[in-house]
Amino acid sequence: MRIRQNISIFGKILLPFCIGIWVLQAAENTKLNLPILILAIFVFILSLIINSLYRLLKVYNYKRLLAILINLLFFSLGLLCYSNANLFENPNNFSNQQADFLKISIADEPQQQGSVLRFKAKVLASYTGHHKQRASGYLLVALPSDSAQPARLHYGENYYIPAHYKGIAPPYNPAEFDFRSWLAMQNIRHQIFLRPAELITANAATGIALISFALELRKRQVELYRNLIKDDNAFAVACTLILGYRADLSAETLTAYSKTGTIHALSVSGMHVGIIYLVLNWALSWMDRKVWLKWSKVLLLFILIWGYAVLTGCSASVLRSAIMLSIFILSRSVQNQANSYQVLYFSAFCLLVYNPFFLWDVGFQLSYSAVLGLIYLQPKLERLLSFQSFWLRKLWSLICLSIAAQLLTFPLSSYYFHQFPVYFMVSNLFIVLPVTLLMYIGMLLLLFRLYWIAPLFEWLIIFMNRGLEKIAALPYSNINMIWFTKTELILLCLFLLLLCIALQQKNKYYLLLSVLVSAYFQALLVKDELDAARQQKIIPFILNKNYAVAFISSDQAILVTDLQPGDQAFKFHIQPALDQLKIRETTCLKWKENCTTKNLQIRDHQLVFRNFRVLLLDSAFNNQSIKGKPVFDAIWVHGEPQVTIEGLRTAVAFQKIWIDATNRNYTIQGYQKDTTKFSKSTLVLKPGFR
Repeated sequence: MRIRQNISIFGKILLPFCIGIWVLQAAENTKLNLPILILAIFVFILSLIINSLYRLLKVYNYKRLLAILINLLFFSLGLLCYSNANLFENPNNFSNQQADFLKISIADEPQQQGSVLRFKAKVLASYTGHHKQRASGYLLVALPSDSAQPARLHYGENYYIPAHYKGIAPPYNPAEFDFRSWLAMQNIRHQIFLRPAELITANAATGIALISFALELRKRQVELYRNLIKDDNAFAVACTLILGYRADLSAETLTAYSKTGTIHALSVSGMHVGIIYLVLNWALSWMDRKVWLKWSKVLLLFILIWGYAVLTGCSASVLRSAIMLSIFILSRSVQNQANSYQVLYFSAFCLLVYNPFFLWDVGFQLSYSAVLGLIYLQPKLERLLSFQSFWLRKLWSLICLSIAAQLLTFPLSSYYFHQFPVYFMVSNLFIVLPVTLLMYIGMLLLLFRLYWIAPLFEWLIIFMNRGLEKIAALPYSNINMIWFTKTELILLCLFLLLLCIALQQKNKYYLLLSVLVSAYFQALLVKDELDAARQQKIIPFILNKNYAVAFISSDQAILVTDLQPGDQAFKFHIQPALDQLKIRETTCLKWKENCTTKNLQIRDHQLVFRNFRVLLLDSAFNNQSIKGKPVFDAIWVHGEPQVTIEGLRTAVAFQKIWIDATNRNYTIQGYQKDTTKFSKSTLVLKPGFR
C-alpha cells in the first residue's frame, strides 16, 4: 500500500517512542512510575542480548516477535529519554532540598514585560548556612524593573538568591490559560519574586559560549533595527520576523495576524529558514564547479543555517527545519534524493531525543502537522487542476500550499486557539511576496548595512500590517468560540486520517468509517450546543484586585464586576470561560447597580438568580442591624464591611460565603478562621487563599 510505503523506518519507530514519552509523563508522581522504568530497562537489556545472539538463536525465524520486541525497545527508549529529561524527579532537584540560598545561572535571555523582568534560571547549588550542596532544576525568576532603565542581566551570569521560591499556582478560573502546565513542559515548576537587592552577583558565568555570542549578536541587530525603524509596530514585526526576538506588538496588529491565519509569519519557522537557505544557495552557487569547493559549500551552509537557528532562539519549528534542510543539502551533495517522509520522521525523532518535552510544544505539533500537509496533501491537490499559463500554475500551487497546511493544522489550531480564519487563503497569498521581500531586505540591512533601504523596509512592514488589518475587518473574517474537548479533537483527527486513506486507496470501507467518525463528532458538537442552551450557572471568578461573579442563563451572562470586556484582566480571566460556555450576550453591572430581568433581580443589596439568593454585604452595613433573620444561600462580602461572621450567623441564615479581592488579606484570614469555626462553606475570590 502507498500509505505503508510512506511510513519509513523512522516513522515506524517514532510512534512507540512517542507513546513511551507520553506514558511516563502520564504516570508521573504515581506508583506506576518505578515499575514502568524497570520494564524499560529490562526490555533494553533483553534487546541487547538478543542482538548479540541473533544467529545463534535464529531470531530471523520469529519476525513478528522480533517486530514486537523492536517496538517495545523504542517504547522503552521513550520512557528512558523522558526520565532523563525530567529534572523534577532527580534526587538533586533543588525543590527536594532544604536551603537558605541558591546559586543560579540565567538560562535564557531575560524578557521585559511591563515593569517586570523575567528569566529562566538553572539552579547550580543550594546553601544551608555554610554547607554547599550540588543541585539541579529550573526556576522562573521575576523582579521589578523600570522599562525605561531595565536591569542589566545577561545569559549565563551567575547569582545568589534567597530560597523563598513557591510552586506555580494552577489556573483558578474555568478555561483560563494553564500557566503551570505550560511551564512544566519546560521543566519549570517553581517561581520566585525578588527585590533587586536580593539578586547578588557571583562574578561568574557558566553559559554556553556560542549561545552567549548569538544572543549578544542578536541584541546588536535589534538595536540597529530600533535606530532605523521609527514605527513601533514595524520595529516589533521586523525583530520577530527576522531575528526571532519577541518585541511587544500592539493588540490590534497581533489580533490582525491571528484572525487572518498568518500568525505563523510572526514566529521564525521553516518558511524563514527555507528563504535563508535559498538566498545562501544562490549566493554560493559558484562553488559547485569543483568537488572540494562543493563540500566546502555544504559545510558553510551547515554553519550558516545552524548559526541562524541559534541566533533566532532554537524553537521547535526552526530546529525541525534546520535538520530537514541539513539532510536535504547532504543528499543533494551525494546526488541522492532523500525521501521527504523519512526526513520528516527522522527530524522529529532527533528533536524528541534531544528534548522529549517538545512532544507537548504547540509549535512542534503545528509545525509537523503543516509540513505533513505540504508533503502529503499539496501534490494531490495540485494534480486536480492544470493550467497552461506559468503564472496561473504558480498561483494554483500557492493556493494548494495554503489549503494543505491549513487543513492538517485545523484540528490543533482550533483546539489551542479556539478560532478559524475564514479568509486564510486570501491573507496567506497576500503576505507571500511581502514576507519574502522583508526577509531579503532585512538580511541585507544586517549583513551589508545598506541603511538607504530602511525606509522601504519600514514601509513594506506597515503596508503588510495594514493589509492584514483590513482583511481581519471584513465581515465574517473569523469563526471564534471554537472549543473542542480532547475526545472531539481525537475524533476530528481520526476523521481526517481515515478520509485521506479512503481517498488515496479508493477504499469504500475507510470512507464509511470516516463518515461514522464524523457523525459521532457532529453528535458530540450538537450535544454541546444543547447543553449550552439549557445551562444555568453561577461562576464566581478568582481575581487579583477585582471582583466578578457571572450569572449565566442559556447563552446570556450578567456579570457583577468592576471590569469591562476590553480590560486585560477580563480577557485573560473571564472571557475564556464565557467563550467555552458559548455565551453570546454579556452584560456587566457594577456593585451598586440594580437589575431586573427574567432570571436575575438585584435590589437593596439582595441578588436573586432564579431560586438562588445572595446578600451583597459591604460597608453600607457598618453599624447597622439586620432584622427578621432572612435566609440566603450565600453572602458576598465586599469592600471591608465592619461585621463579623459570628454576628452574621446570629442575624442571617446562610450556607456559603464569598469573600472577594476588595478585602484586605488579614481581613480575609479572619473571615476564614470564623467560617471554619462555624463550619460554613467559604470561597475566597482572591489568589493565594484556600
